[in-house]
Amino acid sequence: MRRTVFNEDHEAFRETLRAFIEAEVVPVYDEWFQAGIAPREFYYKLAELGLFGINVDEEYGGAGLDTHKFEAIQYEETARAGVNFGGSGVHVLLALPYIKMLATADQKKRWLPKFVSAEEMWAIAMTEPGTGSDLAGMKTTAKLSEDGTHYVLNGAKTFITGGVHADRVIVCARTAPPTPEDRRHGISLFAVDTKSEGYSIGRKLDKLGLRTSDTAELAFVDVKVPVEDLMGEENKGFSYLGKNLASERWGIAFGAYAQAKAAVEFAKKYTQDRTVFGQPVAAFQNTKFELAACKAEVDAAEAVADRALEALDAGELTAAEAASAKLFCTEVAHRVIDRCLQLHGGYGYMNEYPIARLYADNRVNRIYGGTSEIMKTIIAKDMGL
Repeated sequence: MRRTVFNEDHEAFRETLRAFIEAEVVPVYDEWFQAGIAPREFYYKLAELGLFGINVDEEYGGAGLDTHKFEAIQYEETARAGVNFGGSGVHVLLALPYIKMLATADQKKRWLPKFVSAEEMWAIAMTEPGTGSDLAGMKTTAKLSEDGTHYVLNGAKTFITGGVHADRVIVCARTAPPTPEDRRHGISLFAVDTKSEGYSIGRKLDKLGLRTSDTAELAFVDVKVPVEDLMGEENKGFSYLGKNLASERWGIAFGAYAQAKAAVEFAKKYTQDRTVFGQPVAAFQNTKFELAACKAEVDAAEAVADRALEALDAGELTAAEAASAKLFCTEVAHRVIDRCLQLHGGYGYMNEYPIARLYADNRVNRIYGGTSEIMKTIIAKDMGL
């Protein structure tokens, strides 16, 4: 089937990005993998390539576009090369939508030029130790000072992607207690400068996968946050958090599909090159059938991911549709990548092979952004069940 989601401009971008990855990422990726983090300087190269400004207005140094298709190509090309761009994904996919949705004109002038240039890398801090998906149960507090000039932030966050290199973090904190009628009341969002006194980075967490993406614990002890850095209205943060879930879940869905597609190519090449019992592994009927079945699943996931992408760009992707895309694509990727690793035999378990890293990287897709079980709940509710 002919794919129609991308045009000539997108494909030109793909060629540029592919060349960049081959020149700037592939030669040093093993070093990043061993270090467990991509270097901060690399983000300036992404900024020079224009990746951070695609969806930012021209007055702030961006390209002024309103599309997720260039992000989609990044998912496909990084997966194809068996690499990722460290913790920079959260900068654009998660943080930028909140800036565009909530920032005042003055805040945009202060933040967006530095966002585009990578002078300030952003992350978002929601999850706390012991709360997990129950954001209404967060304990981090932000109390307004007596003179009304700043908030005093206290608490801790965990599983913060991009947390090591972040220069500014969108922190969710309680500015008022929950009410008996609404546990979600009283949460606010703040753009916290990581250089602030009392702000500290704890452990860089040792993850199963996504090794080059820095994930950290954060702590706040009497951190002073200027009132000018409150995002949106006080106590309405929980409602803001829900508005960007569709785009976040689309991103996870598309990334998972791209990983599955890459896995099939890795397995195809390996089985064609690997000889067993005097013939290529790809010559055996089982190998052909396994790869054919995987290809069929990837084709279906591609169609779902592309449809969700078009709906997202049109502003029509519903919460249930995003949940369905995430559930389907992540479950397909789980099955496909596992089968492709099996075709590698023992070498599939070695980190020097991209399929092994892909296997570990992919596992979190069914957890973050809402678990597969939560996605089923959303879909079932939409069905009236």
